[in-house]
Amino acid sequence: MVLNVIWLVFFFGAFIACLWQWLVGGDTAIFNKTILGAFDMSKTAFEIALGLTGILTLWLGILKIGEKAGAIQILAKIVEPLFSRLFPEIPKGHPVFGSMLMNISANMLGLDNAATPMGLKAMKELQELNPNKDKEVASDSQILFLVLNASGLTLIPVSIMTYRTQMGAANPSDVFLPILLATFFSTMAGIIAISFFQKIKLKDPVTLAWLGGLSSLVIASLVYFSRMTAEKLGTTSIFISGIALFGIIVIFLALACYRKIQAYEAFVEGAKDGFHTAVMIIPNLVAILVGVAVFRASGAMDLVMNGVSNLLGLFGIGNDVVPALPTAIMKPLSGSGARGMMIDAMKTLGPDSFAGRLSCMFQGAADTTFYIIAVYFGSVGVRKTRHAVTCALIADAVGIIAAIAIAYIFFPPAG
Repeated sequence: MVLNVIWLVFFFGAFIACLWQWLVGGDTAIFNKTILGAFDMSKTAFEIALGLTGILTLWLGILKIGEKAGAIQILAKIVEPLFSRLFPEIPKGHPVFGSMLMNISANMLGLDNAATPMGLKAMKELQELNPNKDKEVASDSQILFLVLNASGLTLIPVSIMTYRTQMGAANPSDVFLPILLATFFSTMAGIIAISFFQKIKLKDPVTLAWLGGLSSLVIASLVYFSRMTAEKLGTTSIFISGIALFGIIVIFLALACYRKIQAYEAFVEGAKDGFHTAVMIIPNLVAILVGVAVFRASGAMDLVMNGVSNLLGLFGIGNDVVPALPTAIMKPLSGSGARGMMIDAMKTLGPDSFAGRLSCMFQGAADTTFYIIAVYFGSVGVRKTRHAVTCALIADAVGIIAAIAIAYIFFPPAG
């Protein structure tokens, strides 16, 4: 319902913006520009889905080996004390717990290519457990899992640091600590919002112990990495990413050998699901990305940005924030669009300017919420998202607000 309203707003808002630019500004080409933007984005959406096919085929094949070898079940038992309380719909010991843990871990390491297939596998397993008679209605477990993805907890923002290096930042890793803090607040906000809608008891001793332990782990990691030089941090992050991925593959294959599982046959069986899942994604991806494209091409996005800027002024938030706002506004809508806005802010104002650093924090503190919703729910045929969009946007909003507050603490603007 919410996603349907937002999607319609994209098109109606774009049409109104086009009318305004035609009647007031005399721009007779704006309608054609907007529709060409829609055509280009529909092609891009298909190319994205096509690009996902190979990655999905690889990782769903690897995950099938892990499932048959029992690795997923082992991971499920490890996280069961926490997940059984956050996801009461899921039977104890179900392998989906392991799939969700692997997805969340990959996201924390910034391994998007690995996280997406793992997340789609988990979403498919959650759909099989969906208690709703109408399977187009998202279950509580699916919504919570999606919000955890959309909150975007990031331990090592490798790509952002890479862009800052390319733009000539004096210390490309200086945003590492602020991004980690902002995404942590975003994730906690998402969990709290979900607990309100789904009546999850966060005061449960086991839940408190797990969340407290994870918080301590984040803080310890934060302290450890903050002591590294930019060069050392980059080297370490690449090492952790590589050994994590290759280690998973080797462990799964070793378990398959130990339990005498035919690994090749298991891989092929799982890989077949990758192609099918990619095909399921295409219509949803085209729908949401085309909506974003027309909203941006029509100029409606600029109007929204100006309105937000004026609103922030009412709360005493200075114009220092305004140049970074396009990244914050674009990120829930389009990852590539937000990346372009971030690079533009650094190029225009400098990577070490307040707005340049804040745009990087916005890029890391929120996630491509509507893309995630379209891909994850679309892959299993869910159409009625219930409170998923609301909670995901709350997490994004808290992440963005936290990013602004933290930026003023770490990088106070001159004057």
